[in-house]
Amino acid sequence: MIVQTRRVSVNGVELVYDEAGDAGRPFLLVHGFSGYRDDFAAQLPPLARLGRTIAYDHRGHGDSTKTGDPASYSFAQLADDLLGFVDALGLERFDLLGHSMGGMVSLRFALANPDRVASLVLMDTASEPLTGRLPREIFEAGAKIGREAGMEKLVDIIRANPNEQAIRTEADRRLEREWGSERHATYQRMRLGRMDPEAFLSLGLELTQAEPLTPRLGELRCPTLVLVGEQDNGFLKAADVMAQAIPGARRVTIPEGGHCPQIETPDAWYAAVSAHLERTRSGA
Repeated sequence: MIVQTRRVSVNGVELVYDEAGDAGRPFLLVHGFSGYRDDFAAQLPPLARLGRTIAYDHRGHGDSTKTGDPASYSFAQLADDLLGFVDALGLERFDLLGHSMGGMVSLRFALANPDRVASLVLMDTASEPLTGRLPREIFEAGAKIGREAGMEKLVDIIRANPNEQAIRTEADRRLEREWGSERHATYQRMRLGRMDPEAFLSLGLELTQAEPLTPRLGELRCPTLVLVGEQDNGFLKAADVMAQAIPGARRVTIPEGGHCPQIETPDAWYAAVSAHLERTRSGA
C-alpha cells in the first residue's frame, strides 16, 4: 500500500499529512500533544485496506508550520484547523479518531460539527482538563529549554530524569526492549524534538485549563468507541466517564497497552479499531 505525503494551507499555516487508500468513507487520525502523524505510520497501510486513511501534523508539531507565536496555539485553534483541513481535502463526512490531546480536539470538533463525523474513536483521552497532574512550571521550564537549547535537549533531560523513568508504563518499557534503546530514543526525539517550544507551553497549559466537556457528552449522537490502554492509569477513569456519558458508546480496554497502544500493542489496537469501522460502516 502506497503512503503519500502532502501538505495543505489552512488558516495561514501549512499542515503536512500522510494518506493511503482511496475507497470508502475516509478515516482521519489526529495525534496528541508532542506527537506527530508518524504515531500512526505502522497502522496506516493496514487501515487503508479498509478505506482512505489520513493522518496529519497539528500546527507546531512534526513537519507542519511552527509559528513561534504562543497566541496561535489553543484547542480552539486546533479544532478550527481540523475543520479547515477536512474542508480543504473535501471530506464531507468521515470517521474520526483522536488520541490524547487529539481526542480533546476531536471532541470539540464533533460537538461543533455533528453532521461531519460519521463515527468517533476517543483514544487514551479525557473530556476534562488534566488538573493537578501537570504543573504550569513543567511547561514553562520545557519551553525555556526548547527556546535556548532546542527541543531535542528537552528529550534528553526527560529521559535522564529518574522520576520520569519511574512512572513509565510497562508497555513503554517493553517497547524499548523490543526496539532497542537507540531506536526508542530516536523516536522520542522525532516527536517532541520537532515541536515548537511555544506550542509546548500554550498547548501544555490548555491540557490543564481547558473548558470541561463532560456536561456536553450527551449531545454526541455518532457511534463512539472509547479506547484506552490497560496500563494508562491517568486516563482509565476518564474513559469510564466518557463511556458512561456518551449515548451508546462502547468501551474497549487494550490488554497490556499503555498511552500509545497503536504502537505498544498494535495487533490488539488494530483489531479494536477495525471492528469499530466495520461495524459502523455497515450500519450495525
